[in-house]
Amino acid sequence: MVDLLITDTVLSKDGRRMDVGVSSGKIAFISPSGEGMSEEAMNVVQAKGGLLLPGFVEPHIHLEKAYLLDVMDRDADSLQDAIQITAKLKSSFTDEDMYKRSLAVIRQAVRNGVTHMRCHAEVDPILGLKAMESALHLKQSIRDQLDLQVVAFPQEGVFSSPGTEELMEEALRMGADVVGGITYQDECLEDHLDFTFGLAEKYGKPLDFHTDFSDNPMDRAIADIARRTLITGMQGRVSAGHVTSLGSLPEHEAMDIAELLHRAGISVITLPMTDLFLNGRGDAEGPRRGLAPVQLLQECSVNVAIGVNNVRNAFTPFGKADPLEVAWLLAVTSYMGGERDALALIRMLTYNAAQALGIENYGIKVGAPADMVLFQEQSERDVLLDKPETRIVWKSGVQVGSVVQKQ
Repeated sequence: MVDLLITDTVLSKDGRRMDVGVSSGKIAFISPSGEGMSEEAMNVVQAKGGLLLPGFVEPHIHLEKAYLLDVMDRDADSLQDAIQITAKLKSSFTDEDMYKRSLAVIRQAVRNGVTHMRCHAEVDPILGLKAMESALHLKQSIRDQLDLQVVAFPQEGVFSSPGTEELMEEALRMGADVVGGITYQDECLEDHLDFTFGLAEKYGKPLDFHTDFSDNPMDRAIADIARRTLITGMQGRVSAGHVTSLGSLPEHEAMDIAELLHRAGISVITLPMTDLFLNGRGDAEGPRRGLAPVQLLQECSVNVAIGVNNVRNAFTPFGKADPLEVAWLLAVTSYMGGERDALALIRMLTYNAAQALGIENYGIKVGAPADMVLFQEQSERDVLLDKPETRIVWKSGVQVGSVVQKQ
């Protein structure tokens, strides 16, 4: 007997109907519907041809500064303005307040199909280690619903904000999973990379950078990150969010950097809600879209994932922690409207994001953890276009979320 049996589901665009059995939190079998598997099940879900995907992976999100619109005294008109507005508010954050807002985002994400997440907890002299403590508490309290990776993130810069070096080190000792960096907040890029790569080596952790968040084609810190990755042997363990200035480079120069990223095994996480909202504001005519050049990166075999990033704050006054909402926005703004594009976009929310986070044994396959989300729609393209409310979500074979379309 299996714990869960999902019957008559499709796993890909070929439309074949399959049965998926789950035992002890793992996928026990996958077989054509009605063929060979007659095991009884404690729980049976009839998919009726609906698409079953692996649980979404949210690779880049900020929890403790979500839902700040009601306490902001003004709206941001630039990236630095958003940073300043948030820095001012951070002094009033309490442990209870951060935990409550963070948990609200996580619960929403789980309902939307997210089973893995990487959050950036801010470490600086304003908050000290309070955001890190909150995130680590969350990691334990919601572990049955979501696997949470925590990045020690120096939002205010490392050297431009004295005391951050020591706090970052302490955050790693406390249990941070990832070393974070932010190249545009320190004056000397080389010093910033020395510190972050050195910390990653010391503690055996991967790296995740905020970098090149601008329209300025001269902002090319990502190339320095890639070269440092190759020198230190960190291939496959470095991610970079934003990388929007790459979209302002001439195509041949952008391709050279993309090929370097591929050699370094760096994953690029595009963050369209924030990037579209804050970039392009300096252009008096024909404002640029301010996105990473996703299709060019794909052509160069760079692993690209999609992140929500922010939820209703100075950086992004939109959002509901739904990866499909952000993928749909990227599709519209990056001319990715075809069927193959839809497959690629869904992959950016699942397998590509799992690769960026170093998640092993991921996917709809025998022996993998049964982290899954079921839709009524029968194809990736329909799921992307409809952004359906109806979703059933399982974490290790246990249902953790169910949203049913209102009649």
